[in-house]
Amino acid sequence: MRKTVCVLAAFLFVFLSAPAFADEAALQFPMREGSSSDAHKHNEEGISHYNQGHYDVALKHFQKASSIDSGVGEAHYNEALCLDKLGRHGDATNHFYAARKYAQGNQAILSSGILNAHAPMKREGS
Repeated sequence: MRKTVCVLAAFLFVFLSAPAFADEAALQFPMREGSSSDAHKHNEEGISHYNQGHYDVALKHFQKASSIDSGVGEAHYNEALCLDKLGRHGDATNHFYAARKYAQGNQAILSSGILNAHAPMKREGS
């Protein structure tokens, strides 16, 4: 009986401790003064593909958005989400740090569980 309880407790722990950030959504691109409409368009296209689970296609759009307007945290955040989904965790971490750097106070970025798991505040410049 005790063994059964331990096994059930272990299963519950595994299922309940699944990453709380597994369903983090890609973020809308802010239309700030001077921001690029082309970058915005690529971000929107990337979000559409991300929501369909086409992470490789979404990544290309997010990369294009961040190359057009590299100072937008949401672009780096979305790129990092895709990289994480594709198992490229080192690259994801670098973009999560960039997302924090350019967040401009966006709490969706700054309080993101996945960002803070990949990119704790210890690294210089974050």
